[in-house]
Amino acid sequence: MYKPIEDNALSAYEINRSRIVRSLELIQDVIVISLCIGLFSFMAIQVRDMFLSLLPPLDFHVVTADILFLLILVELFRLLIIYLQEQRISIGVAVEVSIVSVLREIIVKGVLEISWSQVLATCAFLLVLSVLLVVRVWLPPTFEGIDPEQNISQRYKNRIVRD
Repeated sequence: MYKPIEDNALSAYEINRSRIVRSLELIQDVIVISLCIGLFSFMAIQVRDMFLSLLPPLDFHVVTADILFLLILVELFRLLIIYLQEQRISIGVAVEVSIVSVLREIIVKGVLEISWSQVLATCAFLLVLSVLLVVRVWLPPTFEGIDPEQNISQRYKNRIVRD
């Protein structure tokens, strides 16, 4: 009826499973590295386009949109680097990218050209993201290693101790 699994079979299963997991993580790292290379190449193209947009006639909205778009790309690159180092997505960086992306769209379109319901929804979205960003500082890190919010939290704690 029930036959217990021998220790050799169990350890072979664990070795096989860990080898499969390591292989999948390696494939995932290769995908993320290729995303980093592609994103870096795209940033280089965007920098070239931004410098070309600085030539006369100068359009303020285009230059501003290009600069903000480059900042978004830099933050996405930082998010990928943190993922490679930690094997996790940093909530703080993801929220920062979202905030900058929303603000870029508002600046590019102009607040006066957006309907009041979209402005209200955008404000609510930014408020939720801001609360998430503030709350994230007090949450304990779930992984060892890089924690971008750790410096902010440490500065806040040092300021409280001094006061």
